[in-house]
Amino acid sequence: MNLFLPSRTRDHRPASPHLVRLAAKVTLALLVCLPLLAGAGAASAKELRERFAVFDAGSQERVDHSAWNRLLKTYLRESRGKDGLNRVNYAALKAGGMEELKEYLSYLQSVDVARLSRPEQFAFWTNLYNAKTMEIVAGNYPVRSIRDIRLSSMFIPGPWKAKVVQVAGVKLSLDDIEHDIMRPIWRDPRIHYAVNCAAYGCPNLLTRAYTGEALEEMLEEAARAYINSPRGIDFKGSGVVVSSLYDWYAEDFGGSLESIRAHLGKYAEPALAEKIAGVTSFDQYRYNWVLNDMQ
Repeated sequence: MNLFLPSRTRDHRPASPHLVRLAAKVTLALLVCLPLLAGAGAASAKELRERFAVFDAGSQERVDHSAWNRLLKTYLRESRGKDGLNRVNYAALKAGGMEELKEYLSYLQSVDVARLSRPEQFAFWTNLYNAKTMEIVAGNYPVRSIRDIRLSSMFIPGPWKAKVVQVAGVKLSLDDIEHDIMRPIWRDPRIHYAVNCAAYGCPNLLTRAYTGEALEEMLEEAARAYINSPRGIDFKGSGVVVSSLYDWYAEDFGGSLESIRAHLGKYAEPALAEKIAGVTSFDQYRYNWVLNDMQ
């Protein structure tokens, strides 16, 4: 299995005629059944966006993320290498931290998110996404990649499509949180530096919980950390290799080479920013799906 891919798809290898016929039958069955299953009690993207767009601008309510801070302090190791990657000790978490993590997730799902301010909501969704991702990976550990965890279907890599949390009575998947709630409501490209998919190629899981009060500072920190690591952008000889995030979500970063280059330059250290300013094309997009495991 190739985990070092320029896109979300896996390598294709020729199959036997028998397997081709079998795959065709399975595909037909899925085409018939999946829309029915997906539509059964599931809210549409528009419904989710409208449901969770409600907020209280004057709210002073604060969500208690102290448990998440303790878990991060205990099981997350800050980067010690040139790759800049913060790593999770999933083995230790699975052995001794799952009860506290589950209790924290249960608490988050009891929060009345509509009563929060916008910054507090952003922190809420980010911490919920990251904590649930950590719980899913630890619960299925050992695995080489989060893409090897299949919760919604044996045919769909990763846990992102499965309904894994419930907020305000609505069952949600990780994809719902990121793509149907956070991205359309906030329209902030730094979302991609905040949510963590437990992979080497992903922006870091920060060593402390997001909060509404420190949100801007933390988003800026996350953007700088990723862009100034070789996981964000790397100059290989005469070529420029950038994270596939800037391909998959190009529209979030302005939709053009110029806008992406400007975004990268904004957060890059001076020497790197000077190199970025001279970029006329990206030679390769890269994303490493190997687990962000502490080994």
